[in-house]
Amino acid sequence: MATTTRIVPGSSQSPPAAIPLLNRRTLLALCVGVGVVLLALSGRHGYHVDELYNRATREHLAWGYVDQPPLVSLMARVETTVLGDTLTALRVVPALLACVVVWVAALIARELGGRGGAQLFAAAGAGASVVTLNAGHVLTTNIPDLVAWVTVGWLVIRLLRTQDTRLWIAVGAVTGVGLLAKNLIVLLLLALLVGVLAMGPRAVLRSRHLWAGAALATLISAPAVWWQVTHGWPAMEMSAALKTALGEDSRVAFIPFQVLMIGLFLTPVWIAGVVALLRRTQWRAFRSVGLSYLFMAVLLIAIGGKPEYTGGLQLVLLSAGSVVVVEWANTTVRRTLAGTALVGNAVMSAVLMLPVLPVALYGSNPVLKGLGVFQMDQAAWPQLAEQVGTVNRSLSPPDRAHAVIYANHYGLAGALDRYGPEHGLPHVYSGQNSYADFGRPADDTDVVIAVGVNRRTFGVLFRSCEPSGKFRTDLPVADQNTEFLVCRGPLEPWSQLWPKLTWIGFSCPYTAEAITARSEKGCSLT
Repeated sequence: MATTTRIVPGSSQSPPAAIPLLNRRTLLALCVGVGVVLLALSGRHGYHVDELYNRATREHLAWGYVDQPPLVSLMARVETTVLGDTLTALRVVPALLACVVVWVAALIARELGGRGGAQLFAAAGAGASVVTLNAGHVLTTNIPDLVAWVTVGWLVIRLLRTQDTRLWIAVGAVTGVGLLAKNLIVLLLLALLVGVLAMGPRAVLRSRHLWAGAALATLISAPAVWWQVTHGWPAMEMSAALKTALGEDSRVAFIPFQVLMIGLFLTPVWIAGVVALLRRTQWRAFRSVGLSYLFMAVLLIAIGGKPEYTGGLQLVLLSAGSVVVVEWANTTVRRTLAGTALVGNAVMSAVLMLPVLPVALYGSNPVLKGLGVFQMDQAAWPQLAEQVGTVNRSLSPPDRAHAVIYANHYGLAGALDRYGPEHGLPHVYSGQNSYADFGRPADDTDVVIAVGVNRRTFGVLFRSCEPSGKFRTDLPVADQNTEFLVCRGPLEPWSQLWPKLTWIGFSCPYTAEAITARSEKGCSLT
């Protein structure tokens, strides 16, 4: 039985021998530096729209949700319970996991034969990349998913170098945990499988350890998968909604996003990693990793998937490219160029992904306004709650005593849930994704403050719906000019009305058709 196969040393296919790890104090200092920067900036601007949702799901722990597995909600629950219900507390674990990404990047360079300089450059490059700072700044499914991707990449490269197929068990364990955060890691495994089948060494697939790893991944992720099964596979509906929302935009944006995910200045480095993995004789055992990226790129273009799905694998390629760049940088001029690219990428990534500048500047500067969308997704939530509070106070005391709030999407609902109590707001409901499962208004609820819905189509469900202002802010946030309505007298009991208001997707225009059936909501990204 094929279990552990060794490549004969000295052959043309011999992988590089193990290299000592970079001085651990130096590497630890770099990782801590990234974490300190992330935590120092964690309290600026505000909650990201997805963080508001994850903050809400922590109060409704389950083995799954319509739009994501359970791990991030559990992380939010633990963080806020131990550290308090604050923005910084919610971002502690993401910052720590970003440090893990930086450390593993150095390990990948080491497996490919990179010595101290290459390992240091790989770790610094990972910490200076857009994808790491994006994921490490906010609590979303992206950060545990990113850790899973780079860790699986490291383990597979180590497996290919050593031919120790027992590492499949570790791959299975990481994959199982990754599946509790996000389903995307399946895409990485598919790409790596195609790469190994096409480029070899295929012997690593003929191992009982591979099946043991697959069984372990299945066992760890089984509760989340079972939740999907028992709830009718809402993840499939989410996937379809995403594809409809993106349309052709994902294909058009694919190349720009490949540059953006790591950063403009380090793009040549990860591209060099792809080329070297495919062409270097001493890296012949790792050709499958280079091919896996090409396969993934073609597949995403073909199916219209999100171009940023390649980000985790690009970090693996960045580590490979770091070995190439450090070998190339054998003169003062070349070392200066490499260092300048690293620093330039760090500055660019920090400006785009971290709140290093005043939020008003991101909204007013012509360049930052287009590139700093991530910052706008974290802005103006307290002002929203304050203005909805004004609407609530305008109601008569009897109406105010029995009113509820219905928010169009989970970001609005999460913001009003977070900041509403200080403005005396009533309970907040939303029909989007799993927020719809967190409760509905009681059947005797007669007054609703509706936020972000379409008056013409939402109003047909009530005896009256009167406008009560709009969300006003100087920042170009997505919900700017969102309308507030005060609706009275639902035409049906809420138990019958609620299914017409629930939907799966990314935003909902409340078209007339959207109200008729859940499967025809017409919801799409706006």
